[in-house]
Amino acid sequence: MPECQNCGSFVTVAYARVFTPDEMDSPRVCPNCEDKIRDGASVREARSTRRI
Repeated sequence: MPECQNCGSFVTVAYARVFTPDEMDSPRVCPNCEDKIRDGASVREARSTRRI
């Protein structure tokens, strides 16, 4: 299973296929990351804490 490069959480194969570039196997951030978020094609620091 793919693993998040930021927090180390496991993500589904479908998530990795949709949210990673073709040349990468694991996402840079995932929904479990509290300190970073995806911003278009890049990754940035979260401006506020995430609430679930």
